[in-house]
Amino acid sequence: MANEDLGRALRRLRRLASLTQEGLAERSGVSVDVVRQLEQGRKHSARLPTLHALASGLGVELTALLGDPPAVSSTGENDGPRFVAVRRAIMPPLWGPQPEPPGPDFSFGRLREQIADGWTQYHSAEFDSVMQVLPGLISDARAATVSGSDDDRGTGFAALGKALQLAGHVAVRMGKTDLALISLERATDAAGQSSDPLLLPMIVNSTAWTYQRQGRLDDALSIALRAADDMASAGRTDTADGLKVWGALIMSAATSAARSGDYERAAVMMETAEREATRVAKLPGGGDNRMVSVFSPSSVRIERVRLAVQYGHPQDALALAEGMRLSKDTPPSWRTWLLLDVARAHTDLGDAAGAVKTLESLRRVAPTWMQHHTLAVAIVRDLWALPNRPPGLRSLADFLGVGEQRGESGTLRPCQCP
Repeated sequence: MANEDLGRALRRLRRLASLTQEGLAERSGVSVDVVRQLEQGRKHSARLPTLHALASGLGVELTALLGDPPAVSSTGENDGPRFVAVRRAIMPPLWGPQPEPPGPDFSFGRLREQIADGWTQYHSAEFDSVMQVLPGLISDARAATVSGSDDDRGTGFAALGKALQLAGHVAVRMGKTDLALISLERATDAAGQSSDPLLLPMIVNSTAWTYQRQGRLDDALSIALRAADDMASAGRTDTADGLKVWGALIMSAATSAARSGDYERAAVMMETAEREATRVAKLPGGGDNRMVSVFSPSSVRIERVRLAVQYGHPQDALALAEGMRLSKDTPPSWRTWLLLDVARAHTDLGDAAGAVKTLESLRRVAPTWMQHHTLAVAIVRDLWALPNRPPGLRSLADFLGVGEQRGESGTLRPCQCP
């Protein structure tokens, strides 16, 4: 990340947290002079421990400070024509035409399949592909809400809610959290008129995640726990799909608690979730797994690893990750995050060889994702600064452009990363 990008992100997140530079320094244990130099672009980045301390003081993920990996291809733009089309689908123009009933060739089954495919592409980080189909999905779902019978309209609103929920997730990945909340509010309205009792709590979970991205941790924790309690009170955890939705809400609440500084409470929630996740396979099966929340023993364990490494417990993270067997329904993106978190835990413990070995695995599994991920680059940059570089690091550094950097003249020069 360029100096000015890091400094701008730090300043923006500090102001969102209503902190002065002195206040952030006190909460993070980082000197106020370092905070000032980073914000003013006078300091070239910082080592991972410093960045982690700043992120913890701000109550955000480290990637929020470093910058998320690109959500669109390097040739695309967040506000290019494709994203404008997504905006129009979420917020149709004022005084625009009302949706007309679908034609004779319309099929609810086909629409549900297309929305499920969109979620599969989203979990595979194929955001360009999702944005291409989203406007059509939302338009078709809106048309389905004016179908003839009450049952058909209820099914149409369920499809619309799920399509708008997907649009909200994509908007978050584009860094447009306010647009995401608009999409999720409209998804909530659709859920209230739908035939799917699990849709509302799933959208609440997406809203909690968006609140987290905005630093609204108390709001995120509150709505996730309320939705989970409502589900339990209504007896909606007696099916596999219902338990998955409940479990995802508990995991979301745990993340908010950890980011608020209550790691112990978060750990208890995660342990409870992992115990409950073993019940999923024993309960009556649900519908399409692509349309419900991700919740299984392995997905909970991956989240436990992530929280442990993010909040200063790298030894716990490695113990949790050791010998893990991932279930078949674990999305590919979760697998790559696990490897990155394990690499970071090794780095935090000073095990450079272990970090390199894990990063080599990540490179084999998701090379393009790794190249664009700021945290992967930051880990390799820190390892490159070590006096005794472990075997295999040179190849990773060259792959990520850390070993050498281009000067203004275009000639290669050694990296002077601090």
